[in-house]
Amino acid sequence: MNVYGYIRVSSRDQNEDRQRIALHERGVEDGFIYTDKVSGKDFDRPQYKKLVKKLKPGDLLMIQSIDRLGRMRICLLFAKSCLF
Repeated sequence: MNVYGYIRVSSRDQNEDRQRIALHERGVEDGFIYTDKVSGKDFDRPQYKKLVKKLKPGDLLMIQSIDRLGRMRICLLFAKSCLF
């Protein structure tokens, strides 16, 4: 089982350190953390797409809070259907 982390901030000038620290505290290694600096309006995000391709059954995906994955409920339901 691999443990992955996903970080998203809405713009390039926002700092993702708080999320990265939280993932490190939970044992997620840098090589398994994917970061996007884009809006959460949809899932057209380069690092998110790479992450989804890496995930295998039994892997664990950690995010600091659900809003980092996506803003809209319908988007989150879509993401769940892609991951499971």
